[in-house]
Order: sequence, then C-alpha cells, then structure tokens
Amino acid sequence: MLRAAVLFTGIALFACNSSEEILATDDKPVITFDSDDYVYTIKVGSSVTLRPTVTNNENAAYRWLLNGATVGNRETYTFTGEESGSYYITFEVSTRAATVFEEVRIDVVELLLPNIAMALPENGYILLIGTQKEFDPVVMNGDDAAFGWYVDGRKVADTRAYTFDASTAGEYALLFRAINEDGECEAGFNVSVRSGEDIPFSWEWEKERFNMTVGRTVILGPWSVSNAFDAVYTWTLEGNTVYRSETPEYPFTPNRIGEYVFSVCMENGYGRFPEKKVTVNVYDNEAANYRPAGAGSKADSYKVWEYLPAPGQFINIIGFNNMEEASRFAYDRMAAREFLSLGAFGGYIIVGFDHSVVNDGGYNIQILGNSYDGSSEPGIVWVMQDENGDGLPNDTWYELKGSEHGKAGTVQNYAVTYYRPAASRMDTPWEDNLGSTGVVEANRFHTQDYYYPDWVETPSYTLRGTRLENNVTYDGISWRMETYEWGYADNFGTDRLTDDDNTEAEVNANHFRISDAVDANGNSVHLEYIDFVKVQVGVQGMAGIIGEVSTEVYGFRDYNMIK
Repeated sequence: MLRAAVLFTGIALFACNSSEEILATDDKPVITFDSDDYVYTIKVGSSVTLRPTVTNNENAAYRWLLNGATVGNRETYTFTGEESGSYYITFEVSTRAATVFEEVRIDVVELLLPNIAMALPENGYILLIGTQKEFDPVVMNGDDAAFGWYVDGRKVADTRAYTFDASTAGEYALLFRAINEDGECEAGFNVSVRSGEDIPFSWEWEKERFNMTVGRTVILGPWSVSNAFDAVYTWTLEGNTVYRSETPEYPFTPNRIGEYVFSVCMENGYGRFPEKKVTVNVYDNEAANYRPAGAGSKADSYKVWEYLPAPGQFINIIGFNNMEEASRFAYDRMAAREFLSLGAFGGYIIVGFDHSVVNDGGYNIQILGNSYDGSSEPGIVWVMQDENGDGLPNDTWYELKGSEHGKAGTVQNYAVTYYRPAASRMDTPWEDNLGSTGVVEANRFHTQDYYYPDWVETPSYTLRGTRLENNVTYDGISWRMETYEWGYADNFGTDRLTDDDNTEAEVNANHFRISDAVDANGNSVHLEYIDFVKVQVGVQGMAGIIGEVSTEVYGFRDYNMIK
C-alpha cells in the first residue's frame, strides 16, 4: 500500500481564552492523478500535461520538482520528453494544515508498440458446436490502435472484443491484431469446433488418496471436469453402487475405520468413460496422533510446507528454482517478521507447528498481517489435523468459517487459471471457472520482468478455493479495500482484539477459533486439535495504484501459548 508523504507544518496548542484555530489532520491536501498507477508513457519529442486533482487546497502553494530541481509552481505541469528514459516528477502541495507530495513517473520511449495479453490454453480452444465464445484481450498502448480479428485469414471484426460463433464443425485459425502508428502486435490460436461425441471428456484430480477420521465428511471428486455434457457419475464400493449423481462430487461420511477403495465412472449420451480409483483411509483414534506442547515448543510455526502465490507485484523479487527454495524463503521472511505476499486470488501458504494446537473453544490461532481501515486483503483460513499420523499435510482441509460464510456473494470451489505472459513487463492474464477473464496488472513500482511465479514451470496453473465478494471501492480520489466483520487473515476485523486503528500499517494480528471449522458441506466439524494451517487469498480484485488485493502474512502462532 502506497501512502502519500505528509509533513505537518505546525502543532495545534490548546489554551484558555484563545481563538486560535485547531487544525485537524483531515484538513491536509489530497492529491490524485488520472493514471491508476501514476505512470505516463510518451514518445520522444512528445509532451504530456499533468493535471492532478487536489482537495483541501484552500490558499495552497504548488511546486513541481524534477531531479530535485523546481520546474513549476502551478497546479498543472507540462513535460516534454526530449530523450528516452524514465523521469520521476514530484508534485508538492502546501497549505496551513500540511505539506504533502506525490510522485509520478514518465517513461519516454522511441516507439509505443501495442502489446496483447490474452488467457490462451496451450493447445487452443475446443468448443461444442452451436455455442459461442467471447474473446476480450487486454491491449497495452492500445488507446489509438486499430484492431482486427481474422478467422482463417478472413477479417471478421474490427473491434477489440469478438464473439466467435461455433455454428459449424471444423478447425479454425484465429488471429487478433492491434496496429498503431509505431507498429503492430498479434496473437494467434486455434479453435476446434466439434460435436459432443468428438470432444474428449477430461477431469483433473487434486489427489486420489484421502485421509480422514470416522464420522466426519469429505467431498470426493475431481477439482474440475471438462466436456461432460449431461453426464451421470456412478460411485461403487466392492462392486456395489453407493452413490449416483449428475455432479461428480460424492459427500462421504464413513461410520467405520478402514480402507475404502471406490470406483467412479462418468457416462453420458456419447458413451461410458474409464473408471477412476479413489482410496479413502479412515481412522478413529483422534487422541493417538495428538502431539502435546513441551518445554521446548515454540508458539510460532516451525515450517513452511508449501508457498505457492498467485501472480502479483511482490512475486519474483527474489528468484527461485523450485517449491523448496520458495518455501524456505517464506519461512525466513516470517521468522524476521517481514511481510510475505500471497499474490492475487488463490495464492496460498501452508505451515506446520512443532506440536498440536488445542481447540479450547476460544481463539487458538494468531495470524499476523498489516491491515488497517481501508486496507483489508482477506485471506481464507483452513486447518488440518494430522489424521493419519505421518507428520505430513496430506489429510483433510477444513475451512474456518468467517462472517461471509454462506452469503450470496461468497463462491465455493472457485478456480482461476493464470497464464504466463507472452513477454516481460506485461499484465498476467487469467480465466476463471465461471467464464470471466481478467489480468493481474503490472505497475510502475515493481518492475521485475514477470509477476508469474518463476518456479512454476508450466505455462499456466490453476488455484482453487473460496472466493469472497470483491471488497475494492474507489471514490474518485482514493482506493479502499473494505473490511469484513471477522474470520479472515490480514483483515481489519473484530478478531484483531484491539481498538488500535493501526494507521501506520504496522504488524497486527487476527485471531481464529478451531471451533469454527466446517467440512466440505459447510457443516460444523469438531476438531480436538490441528497441526497445519493454510491461508489463501480470498478476493479477486485490482485496486488501481495499490495493485492486486493480496493477503500479506508475517507469521503464524499458537495463540494458546501466549494468550
């Protein structure tokens, strides 16, 4: 979060029989530029006039500085780019209340070439005959560009967005082109239009082996299904049908311990597809795997098992080759009480404790963030008990419900696929399982080549979880990320257990109850203790100059040991 610098020019003193005006901090000027990220790009020899909006500017004095030298003293300033490069310009406003300033960057370039960002599957799209698909690419430097869509070399549209009508089966080559006076950019991909019987069915599974405790409920099934077309799913156990549904998920609640080996198959009007084997290991003695805290136990988590952020402005500040290196970096950051960004929606971290965290009915887990009023970047919290006793986070995750649990704006099983940008310094495209697309925007403050995690080797990856309603608001002057009442990490909620407004964005904590755990059906589940915690970004939103909504964590603690 960027904050305008403020220098107070006086201190108000209270005195009897005095009419001296008391100056409130709310009277300080507020500066807003018309560029979301405060970056302007022009070509060599061109000019740009900066026209900021200033509120609380009665009797204000203005000053523009370039490389520390004053270059203007009016409310607007015109800059001419005589040579290529980046120029940082400070705008300063002084009133009786305070002196404030904001900095902008002007990039002067030889050419302003358009760049295209699109969420494109590696092998193109497969569409069912009779359907439609809208393509809506993001074009950088596209304000004055001309657009063209081509199907098999024939121009079909001259708009940026285009809806492809899959009315006739066949293979099609699509091309999108953006052209301005400096050059052009194009993105090509294939679209295959087929009948249902010619489109291959597929499903993706997070895992095929589940560990759980008797009496609890787990949802068995794939994370995503493609091209099912009115399918029916049949689950069998030892040759007997135990569940049949038009949805692939099977809510399983075992009443005895042991190993269950299920078979699930999908069939529709085009045939019956190969079975998938799913194994569930069910345990009974919850107390057997409990690890009590000892004299040497620490309140802080002792290990980061996984750190997989979504693309974001704080990702790839340091490069990693694999998940192990990234997880070690995450642990070191939190051990030093430095923030760790989880990127955009779905980015997550999994930590473990050197003992079991007990559920005493009150607050048991403390997660450190940096929220304040207007800056809540909520993370969904999940907990896991080491149900099979192997010391690994490979059992069942239970979400800790928060204030938005069950509300209309909350989406369960939301999934977003992020695509590696085609070139450096470009926005990162995404596409979700509800048919929406968007980008994680690159900005002027974080200029690494890619916001897409460099230790993810695949050209795309998918993150899944619970999505909250977007909490980003903009009043024409400032961006805010509004607060949810309780139940989320890095959120200015009541579970901070303090009235401190934290206006300086210092480290502060949210607190969580294991007793708020719910199973995959949203029903309460009782856990005597937990061993692992996961936090996952719960909002998909962009906040202009501030960047993506990104949960930030500074540490995880067993609150029982410090409360």
